[in-house]
Amino acid sequence: MRILLIMNPGLPVPPVLYGGIERIVYLLAEEYHKLGHEVTLLSGPDSYCSGTTITFGNNSKTSKWTRNKEIYFVWKYLTNNHKAFDLIHNFGRLVYFLPVLNKPVFKLMTYERPVSKSGIKIVSALPVRNLIFTGCSNFCVSTGNVSGKWATVYNGVDFSQYQLNDTVKDDAPLMFLGRMEKIKGLHTAIKVAKATGHKLIIGGNIPENPDYFKTEIEPQIDNDQIKYLGPLNDGQKNEYLGQAKALLFPIEWDEPFGIVMIEAMACGTPVIAFNRGSVTEVITQQTGLKVNTPDEMIAAVKEVNKLNRRTCRNLAERNFDISVIAHEYLKCFKIV
Repeated sequence: MRILLIMNPGLPVPPVLYGGIERIVYLLAEEYHKLGHEVTLLSGPDSYCSGTTITFGNNSKTSKWTRNKEIYFVWKYLTNNHKAFDLIHNFGRLVYFLPVLNKPVFKLMTYERPVSKSGIKIVSALPVRNLIFTGCSNFCVSTGNVSGKWATVYNGVDFSQYQLNDTVKDDAPLMFLGRMEKIKGLHTAIKVAKATGHKLIIGGNIPENPDYFKTEIEPQIDNDQIKYLGPLNDGQKNEYLGQAKALLFPIEWDEPFGIVMIEAMACGTPVIAFNRGSVTEVITQQTGLKVNTPDEMIAAVKEVNKLNRRTCRNLAERNFDISVIAHEYLKCFKIV
């Protein structure tokens, strides 16, 4: 089967450090290729995969004019080449699909963030053939499922790239991994670490607006109990997540998925998370603890070592390995 994968050109595929969606697109491209499909990736500069890669746009902050040029490039490419593909899998902008909405080629539009209902209504009112919308969790789907055909397909990671650490000491450090933004709840993770007497290792990138990090986080970093490692690559994630007693995920927004949760599970590290957004779907009683308040998270730290780390990984692999996710996407059209 001939598959075209589309991604916005904001970051290269795969990303060097941060870029969860871009990493998913790369893993899918590699898995589709491994399954024997002919893969073409349409993405930003410096992108690559085991199939054919076509680059467009740029990887820097773009203007409205630049974004319009990018849309025109994709429209022109799809108009001229859609017959060369059996499936077009779009992780980019919905507007990319306009020239081929009513063409017979199978189309998947995948959302990794809350969905714009207005865009779904507009597209669904047009003549459309063979288009399915997917979201990365039931919660994500619920934000946009106002018309059209929908399916839930979770995110995944390549579990073969993560090493199980099935035992850690009771005083092993806690870990936080994510963007240094208030909605990610790092300030709460620090509070939990201090209240339980654990060390906290922090990984993640500082956004363009560093006010939150500078005012609320940096003054608490002593590089002893609270240690900031900076942005982490995949190898470093594997190393530090495997050392951790638990990953803290004290989000203050409705997370559409949260790939870091399954990255932790792949190392056998359970997750303690605020029960919002997709958390209720991703975490089970054997892979982590779902809580509602900082005090509950503090109490959960004392209980988390009761979870079996090997079971944590095995259950997560069964549900979230990239091989499972690729088949779930292909099953949308019963063409595995």
